[in-house]
Parts: sequence; structure tokens; C-alpha cells
Amino acid sequence: MDTVTNEPKSEGDATGDLTLDGHLDAAIRELDRLRRPEAWAAMPEAGASRDAEKAPPAEVEAAAAVVGSAAAKAERKSRFGSRRDPEPSSQASQPKFEASQTEAPKTEAPKTEAPEIQVPNTEGPEIEAPKSEVPGQAETQSSEAKPDPFVAMTVAIEPKPKGGRKGWFGSRGAPEPEPDAPPSRMVDLEPVREALQAAAVKRTEASAADVAMPAAAAGISGEAPAAPPADAARVGVLLVNLGTPDAPKAKAVRRYLRQFLSDKRVIEKDTFAWQLVFKGIILPFRPRSKARAYKSIWNQEKNESPLKTITRSQAEKLADTLTQTGSDAVVDWAMRYGNPSIEHRLKALIAQGCERVLLVPLYPQYSSATTATVCDEAFRVLSRIRNQPSLRVAPPYYADPIYIEALACSIRAALADLSFEPEVIFASYHGMPVEYVQKGDPYYRQCTRTTELLRDRLGMKESNFMMTFQSRFGRAQWLQPYTDQTLRKLAKDGVKNVAVVTPGFSADCLETLEEIAIENAHIFKKKGGKNFAFIPCLNDSEHGMRVIREVASRELKGWA
Repeated sequence: MDTVTNEPKSEGDATGDLTLDGHLDAAIRELDRLRRPEAWAAMPEAGASRDAEKAPPAEVEAAAAVVGSAAAKAERKSRFGSRRDPEPSSQASQPKFEASQTEAPKTEAPKTEAPEIQVPNTEGPEIEAPKSEVPGQAETQSSEAKPDPFVAMTVAIEPKPKGGRKGWFGSRGAPEPEPDAPPSRMVDLEPVREALQAAAVKRTEASAADVAMPAAAAGISGEAPAAPPADAARVGVLLVNLGTPDAPKAKAVRRYLRQFLSDKRVIEKDTFAWQLVFKGIILPFRPRSKARAYKSIWNQEKNESPLKTITRSQAEKLADTLTQTGSDAVVDWAMRYGNPSIEHRLKALIAQGCERVLLVPLYPQYSSATTATVCDEAFRVLSRIRNQPSLRVAPPYYADPIYIEALACSIRAALADLSFEPEVIFASYHGMPVEYVQKGDPYYRQCTRTTELLRDRLGMKESNFMMTFQSRFGRAQWLQPYTDQTLRKLAKDGVKNVAVVTPGFSADCLETLEEIAIENAHIFKKKGGKNFAFIPCLNDSEHGMRVIREVASRELKGWA
């Protein structure tokens, strides 16, 4: 029996050159796909006409062509031998494979027992391709007995005869193998079929996994639960203000200043010279004077700064208002610097089941050193949380009609209680380096807009309602005019009565209660002024809570 050698591709040959391994792989792979009853039922017999409505899929026809062509080629070679004699192999001990044919009965049902592979302990075997019953071959078989391709195909590994060269018409003088020689091993193709079926099942499961995640992967039993409705998630509201030390003592103030002035949003130029000033002058000496200032305004009853007292009250009143409107939102409060921290309160909201959090920076005007740094800290905290809640940030409300009206009402009420009529009213805002505005910070523009709207609402002229900036720090040029210098100048010019309002603060703090109401009042009177009135911030008053409630309610739409 001749050895099957590779032949060049011919027209209509879909398999190309076939070694035994290639032939078996192609046959097993394609026949496994054709084993489905509907595929064989739709396959036309050779020489018969095809019903257009029952035509098999294109890939089934292609598979039949591949297997049929391979089987026909192998049969042709087994009958007529190789076209050329192969060179003797130097590795005679390596076995070669032959494919033999087991004819399927034509009148009986196909056998169901597993086919066998016979491998005698001899030298390289010959290969004989099987005559499998594959639709599309030239020979026409009876349609009553269509054998299973796996049953009809067996592979027998036979001994290669010793002596003589093989030619076109068989071996020359090679002895025939003994028919009764027992095989050294029997190999069953049934595991091959089972492996192919198992692979098909795995492919099906993998495709299904792309559509719906298995419940086991989700860590639960049964089907994965559907996503909860949008209104099922609990909502949290976090009010945030600038910050305050924990005590009116140098140590607590130093800790607060270190955190505050280390923020890259607050001090952008982190140079070597700044570090010398910061660590060599500010931290050692400034906390003592600041501690005395905090002590002058400290809430002794609750042992905390007024900013902390007011912000807590704002959160409690907002929670009561939302509850009265039917909302179950959880309201909390935090400080950007100091305690309670944003991290601590944000995690507390998440622990209470808040899957959505509204962040409300209590700064009417936006600044990178205030609003932006609150967002930075919140995002930093969330960056280390695996199950992050959805986050919204309330925008600045510097031009909100409700905010402007609340300021106007607060100013009118305060002026009505005064024993004198102010000649000039100052709208004093926290200062900022001019460089920050030049880089694109909108703070100055928004402060100007608030002042213009408030002036118009009060019906006053610019000379009677002025905008100034306070709390400058360092030698850099800050936004002007400066509040303290303007007060000095007006006092020298003969102005006797003034009032100051701080529209950039939502709650009274060191910068309003000590710097404006005490320090700047002293400057004005020392330079010749007589009456000085400080108008409190909106705080947790009725007007102030109307603003916070409006901002929160507007941003909670669709959530709570």
C-alpha cells in the first residue's frame, strides 16, 4: 500500500495539501458540524436535484465539499499509489499513519459502537483514506442507510513492509503483514467525538455569557437581580465650608494652617523661598496671633468656632425642610480644612446607603481656591473607593435672584436697626492674587456681577455702594481696592458713618467677625471715623436658608 503524499492544490480542492494529521483534523472538525440531523436531512444526494426551500446553509455545503474532496483524494491515492517514490526516511523507527476504510452497510442501520485505531508495533505504516459516506461524492449511495461518519471511519495503523522500494504499483517484494497479527494498542475515536461536543457546549456557554452574566460570577445564586429603579437609591447632601481649627490654641491653629496653606490651589507657587517662609516664619509665629483672634470670637458654650456652629445649624435646618417636602435625603456637613473632614462625612453618607451625593460648596462665587479645592478633595476620596456613589456639585449662585433678594432683605433689615445712616456701604469680598485671575479664575468677574445686581436691587449709586477686597496675604499684588486701605482713606476724607456687608461668605467666621467687625472697625475709627456697622452674613437665617434650600432642591431634581 502506497504512502499518501502531499499533492498540489487543484481546482475545487478546498483543503489544499493534506497530510494525515491535516486530513483527520479537517474531517473530524467538519463532520462534527455535519452530524446534526437537520444538516444531513437538508443535504441533497449526489446527482439529485435540490429543493431550494430545504437547501442547507452555505457553511454546511462548504463543509461537505471539504470532507468529500479530502475523502475522494485519499481514496484515489489508496487505489493508484503515490505519483513519486518518497525518499527513505532516516528515522525508520518513527511510525507513520495509514487511513483504512471500513465500509458501512448499505441496507442496515449504521453501527453504534466506537471505531477503533489499530497500531501494531512495526515500522512506519501506510496511509489509506477512508471511503466515508459524505454527500457530494461522485458515487451515489442508497438514501435508506446513511452511515454516521464517525462510525464509518476507522484508522488502522499498519506495519510498513521491510525490503524493496515502493513504486507506482505497490511495494516491490514487500511481505504482506500477517492477518492474525494482534495490534499492539487500540485507540477509540469516541473520546474525540465527545471532546468536540464538549467544545461546542463551551462555545455556546461563552456566547451566552456575553449577553447575561452568570449568577455564579456575580457571587449570588440563581439569576442576577435586575438593576434597581432610579428612585430606589438613597440620596445624600453634603454642605461644605472652608474650615476652622479645633481649638483657639496655637497648636490647633498651626495644624489648621499647615493643611490650609499646603493646598496647591491656595498657594500655587510652591518654591524653595515659599517653603522657607512657610516653615521658618508662618508656622512658628503666626499661629499665636491667630489663636488670640479665634479666642475673641470663639463659641464658649459649644467650645467651637462660629463657622462650625452655623454650618451645623444650616445642615439641620435643610434636613428638616427636605423632610417636610417628603424627601428622605440624608443631609450632613463638613469642612474643607479641619474637622469634620470631607473624607469622614462622605464615607459616613456612603455607609448610610447613599448611592447619590449632592456636594454643595457654600461659596456664592466660584474660585479655584474654594470651590475647586472642595471638588478636588471629594474626588480624591472617591478615587480610593471601589463602589463609588454618583456625585453632583452645586454650581455657584452669585447671580441667583433668590440670593440677591436675600442679601437685599438682610441689608435693609440691618440698616433699619441702626441708629445712624451710613454714608457708604462696603461690599467686602475675600481677596485673591491678581495672577490667579489672569490665569482664568472667574472669581473677580462673579464678585463684580453680585455687587452690580445688589446695588441695583437696593437702588444705590456706585459711590455709595463700593466693592472692596480683604484678607490679602504676602507681598504679591492682590485684587483691589483693599478694604482696610479704603476705610483709612474715607476716614481721612471726612466720612463718618459706614457699614460693611460680606456677600462672599455664607456664614460668619474669623474673616468677618474678627477682621471686619473688630479690626477694620478699629482702623476706621482710629483714622477719624465715628460709626461703623457690620452687617452679618446670611448664616442660618430665614433668608439664608431660603437660598440654601433653593440651591439644594434645584440640584436634587430627578434624585429626590
